[in-house]
Amino acid sequence: MKRVVILGSTGSIGVNALKVVQEHSAEFEVVGLSAGRQVDLLAEQARAFRPKVVAIQDAALAGRLQGLLNGARPQILAGEQGVEELAALEGVDQVIVAITGAAGLKPTLAAIEKGRSIGLANKETLVMAGELVMGRARERGAAILPIDSEHSAIFQCLQGHAGSQIRRILLTTSGGPLRKVPLGEFGRLTKQQVMDHPRWKMGPKITVDSATMMNKALEVIEACSLFGVSVDQVEVVVHPEAIVHSMVEFIDGSVMAQLAVTDMRIPIQYALSYPDRLASSLPALDLVSIQQLTFEAPDRAKFPCLELGYVAARAGGTLPAVLNAANEVCVAAFLRDDLPFTRLAPLIEQVVRRHRPVAHPTLEQILEADTWAREETQEVVTA
Repeated sequence: MKRVVILGSTGSIGVNALKVVQEHSAEFEVVGLSAGRQVDLLAEQARAFRPKVVAIQDAALAGRLQGLLNGARPQILAGEQGVEELAALEGVDQVIVAITGAAGLKPTLAAIEKGRSIGLANKETLVMAGELVMGRARERGAAILPIDSEHSAIFQCLQGHAGSQIRRILLTTSGGPLRKVPLGEFGRLTKQQVMDHPRWKMGPKITVDSATMMNKALEVIEACSLFGVSVDQVEVVVHPEAIVHSMVEFIDGSVMAQLAVTDMRIPIQYALSYPDRLASSLPALDLVSIQQLTFEAPDRAKFPCLELGYVAARAGGTLPAVLNAANEVCVAAFLRDDLPFTRLAPLIEQVVRRHRPVAHPTLEQILEADTWAREETQEVVTA
């Protein structure tokens, strides 16, 4: 039985990971759970799965969690340090990192130091510190198994193939909620329209990223780190049906694709069971009823955040961390109704253009760049 810690268990990835565990209870045991602020749901999950340790990132909620779990009596950790301690828990086989944003970086590094197998659903970790994280994972013998549907697809296509055999990675995107909305109408968009994704049910931050296509920009950077390819080998392709989750073109001209129904439990389960596969109760893919699969090029003029991802990937160093931090601040402002949707991309670009990247940065330099970008962006947002 594989012993699993799930960081970010109350988010959409974490909730789906627990569904997979529940379906395959003979294969997996939950020994640790963490959440940011959703203390009631975390307590409910802890009562259901009875982990040995739970962590709440917002330390102010630790007392409330203690009261809610008085009967269950797991060990309770609190604060960022508590989440990192949980990530490094002894006697664990795999850590699922489903924390949103830059907060996932330090816990991922803590799990790597223990040589854990890591199911990574936090793209920001590799965007901010891909060179450092992947290098440390190799040194410590920690496997990084991608959970993003696109990167899981690429990972599956590459089984049995060397990285030197890759010609191109074709990173698919559904196009997000605004694919059919003309650029001239962006100024009249409501928050509800921005948040109404046609294919995936996700958290608010990643849904906004999907609307701006920043999620795909971050995934381009992530793919470069995960698979050891140059940014010029990664091409984004719009695929509205979201059935082909990504493709790899090899040097002989062959293209391999991974197809599946649109459900995050498939890549989550693959990361949990790797290198094996387990049966799933999800419906089979019915290509006859789908009838057609379509593809188109992304509109980079309409979605300038995508180009910012390529700019940051080419520059490397600390620039991807700055891109990520500026985006997090701007998205948070949009979700608070403090920033209109049309100002997201221009403000992020403004901060990115101001930064002078540091090549091959240390963790300290990455965190300094992250802090600088957050402060800089907040000043721009409130100006």
